[in-house]
Amino acid sequence: MSFLSLDLNLLRVFDAVMSEQNLTRAASRLAMTQPAVSNAIRRLRDALNDDIVVRTAHGVKPTPRAESLWPAVRRALAQLQEAVAPHTFDVSQATATFRLAMADATAALALPSLMRAIEKEAPGLSIRMMPLTTREPRPMLLRADIDLAIGFFPGVVAQLSGEVATAIRHERLYSGKYVCVMRRDHPLAKGPLTVDDYCQAKHLLVSFSGRARGLVDDALARMGRERRILLTVNQFFTAGRVVANSDLITVLPRHLIASTGISYELVDLELPFDMPDVHVDMLWHERDAHNLAHKWMREHLMTMAAEASPHAA
Repeated sequence: MSFLSLDLNLLRVFDAVMSEQNLTRAASRLAMTQPAVSNAIRRLRDALNDDIVVRTAHGVKPTPRAESLWPAVRRALAQLQEAVAPHTFDVSQATATFRLAMADATAALALPSLMRAIEKEAPGLSIRMMPLTTREPRPMLLRADIDLAIGFFPGVVAQLSGEVATAIRHERLYSGKYVCVMRRDHPLAKGPLTVDDYCQAKHLLVSFSGRARGLVDDALARMGRERRILLTVNQFFTAGRVVANSDLITVLPRHLIASTGISYELVDLELPFDMPDVHVDMLWHERDAHNLAHKWMREHLMTMAAEASPHAA
């Protein structure tokens, strides 16, 4: 089948199925019946000579051909929508599901405000949280596994800032500072901390990947020092609970301590060595640059970050 004979409505169905990876949810999003969505996918399979999606226990999984096509299709649909109705976008009528990846503490800060805004202004939008297990989210964005990543991605942002042409967009949300965190009655809690005190203590490391080494260890190594890490966890909430009930100490961004829910049980002290600031950035793929619902979500997150920045600095 040639492009001229292709029913372009099939591409809207394709985009919804790729976003939801579930025919029932895609049908609901498009206000269609599931058999109609299935029929559209069957017609698209015939047109492209590819299975497009295969069924799984929890929905459908796209084929490699579908994954390679989706970025261009989504970008084209968004640009077409903006060209046809650039001034008539009504977020209250928008329907979409966005997959976000961020750490638990970042989610605790960002999601309450975002969900209040969705309930009030954009009830047709849904958020699906995805696990963030790396400081390199670009492959997830390029594969369209997620629509937005929020976190501390120093290596990625440094590379993106130096690239003239890139498919990944980024925006700084806010910056913070690393501090040493421990229970209020910890022997070191009265401070100030010395390097010797810090290195001789027992440590907890927050590591998304499970790697038992972090930025602090790099800073210590530059001074010819090291620390003993007894426990590695992948959640800031868990880190707060553990140090509140043990002699372990940890390093957290100061603005994330409140997300533990037990900040009254914790104390934070200045680190006895230099650490870089924590820059929290928002990353997305250019295919969503003109998606007006996605843009609304990004703008809300930027506004929220600007309002919170005096407390995060």
